[in-house]
Amino acid sequence: MACPKRLFSLTFFCLLAGGLDIALAWKVDGPVDTALDAAQNPSLHLFAWWCSKLAEGWVPALAGISFAALFIVLRKPDISAKIFFVAITSEITGLAALILRILVGRTRPLADVPQGIYGVWYHGHWIIGKYEFSSFPSGHSATAVGLAAATWTVHKGWGAVATLYALLVMWSRIALQCHHLSDVVGSIILSIPLAIMSKELLLPAIETQFRNLFPNRDTSKS
Repeated sequence: MACPKRLFSLTFFCLLAGGLDIALAWKVDGPVDTALDAAQNPSLHLFAWWCSKLAEGWVPALAGISFAALFIVLRKPDISAKIFFVAITSEITGLAALILRILVGRTRPLADVPQGIYGVWYHGHWIIGKYEFSSFPSGHSATAVGLAAATWTVHKGWGAVATLYALLVMWSRIALQCHHLSDVVGSIILSIPLAIMSKELLLPAIETQFRNLFPNRDTSKS
């Protein structure tokens, strides 16, 4: 397990580099958002809609629980533990994005108010939980990137597949005009460090608990 100092240094570096990336993305939000807009292409818009749906929190949660249960039945607790770890990490990153965007209060691309960051208060009213003011960072993208990053830490091959899934989700959120480019970049910056820390802090405990389901199992066969 990596020491806390190493984790802190990695997190600090990611946040610093991420802040610069977000600032750069912010500068090109308008041109990129316009270029990726799928509103005028019904087929592409439908495809983007489905990609986006696959990153709703309940989808990876249900898939993760189902496949984890399947491999428990097959007496493969190590595989089951990794799947469960990936699923719970994606939920953690998605939840973190949800909390953050509530506090930031950035307007979505199609909001009926001037674009900006308003926090939790706008024109004498609370805007916590208001759809128009919950753009940064993208929750769908954070969920997908968290899943991809967590998968990559336990299996590079499946990690590559999950990365393709995450890229499609991130594209879809911009194509549907639900988020700006910088919202998606912010999700990447948030989710990757969280996934790395999650592996260090959660995976060993999860693996131990899952192995305890089969105390007499021969680990040499796993």
